[in-house]
Amino acid sequence: MQLRHVINLHKGATPLVVAALMLAFANASLGAWVYLALHGSYGMLWLLKDRIFPDRQWQQPIDWPGAVAAFLVLGLYWLAPYLLIAAATEPPLALVALAIALNLLGVFLHFGSDAQKHFVLQTQPGLIEDGFFGRCRNPNYLGELLIYLSFALLAMHWLPYAVLAGFGFAVFLPNMRKKDTSLARYPGFAAYRERSGLLVPKLWA
Repeated sequence: MQLRHVINLHKGATPLVVAALMLAFANASLGAWVYLALHGSYGMLWLLKDRIFPDRQWQQPIDWPGAVAAFLVLGLYWLAPYLLIAAATEPPLALVALAIALNLLGVFLHFGSDAQKHFVLQTQPGLIEDGFFGRCRNPNYLGELLIYLSFALLAMHWLPYAVLAGFGFAVFLPNMRKKDTSLARYPGFAAYRERSGLLVPKLWA
């Protein structure tokens, strides 16, 4: 078993979980449907990504206790739909529009940069210093943070923000630093690091 199998199970189950919450709480509001559309489609896109341009870092083997623990931790992401749907509070339309806009931008950055990295490295190993990576060394993580920020906005509760911050500091930040350490072996990385941001694009360089 690989870690990606656990992640894929969670992503694929998300639209079913959100739909089940809507049925359990008899909540077919606009906010609930928008949440289902955004988070559910993100899960489906993730599964397609894993088939077309998989990420090697999620292909590490994992044992059954580790898999169960990882799935439970990922389940924290389901707090957002639970809080939104159980509370039956309708998010303002302006907030819904902002969440959709952030989600679209996040999907563009996340999947676009992952696709660029996957296909470029197949033929040209080394630094990627253009395209999505021209001003930001981790546009995929920036995109993922924006995606989950859109879910937190719809939930209108502090807990999803805390979950997102926890994943950011416990998973995303260590992975970004590990990537920098790995890329440091390539000539030109020091100059690239100066003109690019770790997470936020350095547009002024």
